Amino acid sequence: MNRHPDRDQIRIESVLSALGSPVRLAAVRVLDAGGEHNCTSVLELLGITAKSTMTHHWRVLRESGVIWQHPSGRENLLSLRRDDLDARYPGLLDAVLAGAAEDAALENAPASAPAGTRARSHA
Repeated sequence: MNRHPDRDQIRIESVLSALGSPVRLAAVRVLDAGGEHNCTSVLELLGITAKSTMTHHWRVLRESGVIWQHPSGRENLLSLRRDDLDARYPGLLDAVLAGAAEDAALENAPASAPAGTRARSHA
């Protein structure tokens, strides 16, 4: 696959695999704010101190068609390919991001939260 796949080359299995990593999903949640973000600002928001930690994650997101990444001086600028993803898989990104936000809210809910507000086991 080339550095950035064309819209019609984006494949659902690659997108789902890319979004299946908690670190990559958190990065996509940051990028969903819109616009371009430099790598350093995303790393700071994620609490990651080493740029090398994210090199693999950026490549997976880029090659799956989830993000655009291009150099700007000594940094890379990142943006979410929302238009392409929405065109290929309508509603997918919204559903994944809504689910991630709900999971994050449940993880941050106090242990004494009222019944029905915390995650339930379906085992």
